[in-house]
Amino acid sequence: MKFTLSWLEEYLATKANRDEILAYMMKAGLEVEEVVTPAEKLAAFTVAKVREAVPHPDADKLRVCTVDTIEGQKQIVCGAPNARAGMSAIYAPLGTYIPGAGFSLDKKPRKIRGVESHGMLCSAKELEAGDDHDGIIDLTEYFEIGTPAATALGQTDTLIDFEVTPNRPDWLGVAGIARDLAAAGAGRFLANEPKSIDGSYDCPIGVEIGAPEACPTFTGLMITGVKNGPSPEWMQNRLKAVGIQPKSLLVDVTNYISLDRARPLHAFDATKLNEPIVPRLGKAGEKLVALDGKTYDITEDMCVITDRSGVIGLGGVMGGESTAVSDDTTDIFLESAWFDPLRTARTGRTTGIVSDARYRFERGVDPRSCLDGLYQAARIILEHGGGEVSRPVIAGDPPAPHEKVTFHTEDVTRLTGLDVKPADMKKMLKALGCDIEDAGTTWYVIPPSWRFDIEQSADFVEEVARLTGYDALEETPLPPLPGGRKALATPLQQRVRTARRTLASRGFVEAVTWSFMARENAALFAGGANAVSPALTVANPVASELNQMRPSILGNLAEAAQHAADHGAREVKLFEAGPVYLGDGPKDQRTMVTALVRPVAPRHWQGADSYDAYNAKADLFAVLDALGQPPERFQIGEHKAGHFHPGQAAALKLGPKVTVAHFGALHPRVLKAMDVDGPLIAFELNLNALPQMKVKPGKTKPLFEKADLTPIRRDLAFVVDKATPAGELLRLARGAEKNLISSADVFDVYAGSGIDEDKKSVAFEITIQPRGEALKDADIDAIMKKVIGAVEKGTGGSLRA
Repeated sequence: MKFTLSWLEEYLATKANRDEILAYMMKAGLEVEEVVTPAEKLAAFTVAKVREAVPHPDADKLRVCTVDTIEGQKQIVCGAPNARAGMSAIYAPLGTYIPGAGFSLDKKPRKIRGVESHGMLCSAKELEAGDDHDGIIDLTEYFEIGTPAATALGQTDTLIDFEVTPNRPDWLGVAGIARDLAAAGAGRFLANEPKSIDGSYDCPIGVEIGAPEACPTFTGLMITGVKNGPSPEWMQNRLKAVGIQPKSLLVDVTNYISLDRARPLHAFDATKLNEPIVPRLGKAGEKLVALDGKTYDITEDMCVITDRSGVIGLGGVMGGESTAVSDDTTDIFLESAWFDPLRTARTGRTTGIVSDARYRFERGVDPRSCLDGLYQAARIILEHGGGEVSRPVIAGDPPAPHEKVTFHTEDVTRLTGLDVKPADMKKMLKALGCDIEDAGTTWYVIPPSWRFDIEQSADFVEEVARLTGYDALEETPLPPLPGGRKALATPLQQRVRTARRTLASRGFVEAVTWSFMARENAALFAGGANAVSPALTVANPVASELNQMRPSILGNLAEAAQHAADHGAREVKLFEAGPVYLGDGPKDQRTMVTALVRPVAPRHWQGADSYDAYNAKADLFAVLDALGQPPERFQIGEHKAGHFHPGQAAALKLGPKVTVAHFGALHPRVLKAMDVDGPLIAFELNLNALPQMKVKPGKTKPLFEKADLTPIRRDLAFVVDKATPAGELLRLARGAEKNLISSADVFDVYAGSGIDEDKKSVAFEITIQPRGEALKDADIDAIMKKVIGAVEKGTGGSLRA
């Protein structure tokens, strides 16, 4: 929201200077974003007098001007068609920055087609004083040579731009800003309530409310015989100062009232109306050609303004082209209504229209301001455009006023620690427009009609604290926790941090993707369309393709990898640690660590292998190792995840029932459905499924245990069913003598001649590490018998001779 200090002073009687006003704004919670002082911005520019302007000897469109400036007489080459002898213009000396053009003049004279130029004569656009750039500024009033440009252009007023919070739509009008500053102690608020108008005739245009839930009240009046010329100079200057280009009296007045009192209005050309005017809900098939020249389809949820010809406007958003005013308009119907904020916001989102009216109505406009805005606008139009005004037509009733809110005055001290006298509280709240019924320590307060954010006692506490000043709050540190500071991160959060560091150290790049995905993509990773939980469909998605909570991170990473590949990336290695959603139950949200690689074989003269499922397995086990999970406790088995390739992927299990991870290649069917190029290799690890390890006393690694005795290695081969995983044999072998068998590794798998068709031979090496004393042959034989017995019993296989 932008306003000037002189504009503010129409509603605030104050002796405060600019810096003090800014301090009061900060105190009242108005966050200032920018302060523009034209006198400072235009300090280098001054008034100059053109003594002579002759054609350039070597350019038809240039003129060589002799100019009297604050620095003496200068020769300036000018390309403006209106440059002439005797005119007063704005001079920019060498080295000056031209704000509207975005460049600085050279510090030394520059030759233009062979003629030296010592400075520049500026246009309005080059000084950001208007949009005119067809010629240089031609001052019509007399000013002494050297007069500051800001004075000559009437731009001496300070402009303030601040951020309006969504709960304070009354700050979208200068009057509302002044009211809060007065309550904060900056001065005295000047209400300047518009006086009513006694019209000379009844308004001939009738109004009928067709949808009170969308537009409960609609007021208007007619003015005939208007001359729609330019608006008054003071109004044009204010509109220009805040960035609005003046157009005509009727358009400028409605814009001005919107900024002045946060009251949007709309002017119809009365000769184009086919009354009665009916604000109602839209009907399917209706259309509107709006003031922006675009055609919009009307839905049944929209509030529309209609007459007998059809839709002539979108309530609270934008008017229609068919009834728009023009320079030739002489009869107008001036509308001031109140539209439902939520419906206005939905209409704006559906149509994509961004307008000042929508911005105000969707935040909330004072429902009691309809007539005030109408009267103020009508008086300005009558004063500067003439005409004859009708009596206002009023249809419907504004929304019911706010109910009384109970305010416990002791809540101020209880919630903030501030000691504020009741008299001071009452003064603040009355300054904000509240009606107060004092009942001792309990007050019954009716908030003003323009405040929609006050609903309970704590809201009044906030107002008192804000206007007293947050700097008055006593700084009291929290007491130290008994026993000192404790760890802030949960064990699961620590796991996530460790996994992220590990994958980053292995060359992966972390991605942060949406927790949503397209419903059809979610079906690919959830096991089919029927497996997608309707409870996880997003009711109001941020985008149409993000309408389902994700059952897996892999889909989003696959799309990210494809996006990177489309932009020239070769091998892409991404990971993400975050939640997935398998249902709406309390245990259906899980924390996953997911990594994905788009493999590309490196171009090297020696040749090199590309990333495959075994590399994914290595990265997965590196994460598990960093998490303190011993790899021997896990078993590799057949996966049942439909989004992984049936022959190039596996599952990592913790016992026969618990699956903690999947790794391998994604299914080509899934990639084709997502329009993603393959192959893609990935793994996903469920951190919630991992057992909790014992808490280590510190982060240092344990003392290295040196083996003093030579390890003993033995080879064994077993004939087992083809369906038996090799990892199962290793698990059984290691478990036969946990204290002495340090490792077991497969070195051969054979199926063929000499082996039954439904069998295979798995050969592995076990390593026995003696501890304390050397093992004798009998001890070693006993260990081998335990291993053979455990494997044969666990697999049903037999030792191969």
